[in-house]
Amino acid sequence: MKRFRTLLLGAICAAGLVVPLHAETPQAPAPAAKAGSEAVAPAALKILKEMSDRLAKAKALSFNVRRAFDEPAANGQPLFYMVDSKVSLRRPDQLKVEVLGDGPRSDFYYDGKEFAVYFPEQGLLAAETAPPHLEEMLETAFAKAGIYFPFVDFIVDDPYAAVTEKLTSAFVVGQSKAVGGTTTDIVAIANPDFQAQLWIGAKDRLPRLVWINPTNGKTKSRSMIEFSNWLLDTPKLNLARAPGAAKAGRIKFEKPGSAQAAKR
Repeated sequence: MKRFRTLLLGAICAAGLVVPLHAETPQAPAPAAKAGSEAVAPAALKILKEMSDRLAKAKALSFNVRRAFDEPAANGQPLFYMVDSKVSLRRPDQLKVEVLGDGPRSDFYYDGKEFAVYFPEQGLLAAETAPPHLEEMLETAFAKAGIYFPFVDFIVDDPYAAVTEKLTSAFVVGQSKAVGGTTTDIVAIANPDFQAQLWIGAKDRLPRLVWINPTNGKTKSRSMIEFSNWLLDTPKLNLARAPGAAKAGRIKFEKPGSAQAAKR
């Protein structure tokens, strides 16, 4: 099964109302980086592996994400956009993402049978039959509707394999007390497509901040992803759809590329 193993940028999208900014076709995963590579420091891989294990073992989790990215205006000036998301996940087949940002609000739902996107301001909902496993659903949602989450690498079964795919360098920058209200270990990684810097909790090994700089192409945005309000294995997880979703008008998803890209 193909998996989403890229830290390249994406946006929540559906029904032709919101389409991905820079979504790329998933490719067969390459082998994960090994500590034997001279440019890949074992200490950096150890921190990434501990983060991955902490996330992968959680049967249920929730967190908030704030994403900032820039897009060039007609005059070439970079314009910055903000998107806030509240994510709730119960493995293996339940996901809810509530999105607020510089664009229309949208709610994404997955219940093991279908995925759906609800636009409360427009009173519209699009739904599609989905596979019974989270990662298969993510692939289907991308293929059929261009839906992609910029934090996807942190919710798959094996975040370590996702983050370290095609890794060419990795090293520990140091520690910070200025991010996430806690002490974090800072890890810098790179592959042929991007350079990234991750702030990971020194004690709880949860990701707090990620800065991404794509290196393959001038049109791809720089991006920041900030994580907060982590709750792991919490019994109180709200996965219910918004009350208006049941009465919303039904629309169809449009295939990726069939609508003009919207800036999110």
